[in-house]
Amino acid sequence: MPFPAVRLRRLRINPLIRNRLAETELEARRLIVPLFVRSGAGLRVAIESMPGQFQFSVDTLVTETRSLLRRGIRSALLFGIPSHKDLRGTQAYAPGGIVQQALKALKREFPDLLIITDLCFCEYMPHGHCGILKKSGRLDNDATLALIAKTAVAQARAGADVIAPSGMIDGMVRTIRRALDQNGFQNRLIMSYAAKYASAFYGPFREAAQCAPRFGDRRAYQMAPENAEEALREVRLDLEEGADIVMVKPALAYLDIIRRVKELTHAPVAAYNVSGEYAMVKAVAQKGWMQEKALVREILTGIRRAGADWIITYHAKDWLDERKKPDEA
Repeated sequence: MPFPAVRLRRLRINPLIRNRLAETELEARRLIVPLFVRSGAGLRVAIESMPGQFQFSVDTLVTETRSLLRRGIRSALLFGIPSHKDLRGTQAYAPGGIVQQALKALKREFPDLLIITDLCFCEYMPHGHCGILKKSGRLDNDATLALIAKTAVAQARAGADVIAPSGMIDGMVRTIRRALDQNGFQNRLIMSYAAKYASAFYGPFREAAQCAPRFGDRRAYQMAPENAEEALREVRLDLEEGADIVMVKPALAYLDIIRRVKELTHAPVAAYNVSGEYAMVKAVAQKGWMQEKALVREILTGIRRAGADWIITYHAKDWLDERKKPDEA
């Protein structure tokens, strides 16, 4: 006897049914909120190109984090904006550097908060590149590795749970793993920006972190958007060097890379829903051209469906607030 046709519309008839049959879950535990911390006190400085995002001083960062925890967010990615910059990026690894200050304050107040620290030098050097430069203006990969090691240890010592190197410097994961192990931090994780593309979607972030290159660009050490196999090679190398989690950045234009990385490695995969992706949603929503809640739901679900275990997103706070409101048709 032939199997009767399935009436698929019955499976979509109302929110009670739809929600219980959803194949992709988007829980708060999957979301990581990026936070920007700067020197000063009582500061909550709006980022013009990223509506709803701010640079915080340490005291207001603590207040903001308390608000995030009430919403169910338990993980944060921390970026520092130093009070001064120099050609050695000394504030990145100084014991009193801004990220180290923030780590100590956050861990004192919220010991159960998972804190990931971005490790890059573009914010800490006056030229805005991701490490020490040679006289030619090219990045000095090997000289930069020594500073990466110092910064990783400083961040771990201040309380970072996960170190996230983002400069796409060759050998950075191996260097960090060795430095952490030698200094008693064998259990600290590394989340590598393993497949980080030279993307036009980073513009607003460069305002937020005050790290736009003063000359040239970063295409010599970030990946070309045309390349996919190269991303898989980068991911394999970072895992072999000791990465615990690998990241694909940006997310929306690289969903195929997220999927391929997950299927290739079966390792934990993070995806960064970056500043430009966030700013586009805010811009069209402010114009009234699209509905923000529906856009964000579709974007985050798509990233999760592609294979991301963690999603780093500026939408996290708004999304969790909106989820409490009634379902929309």
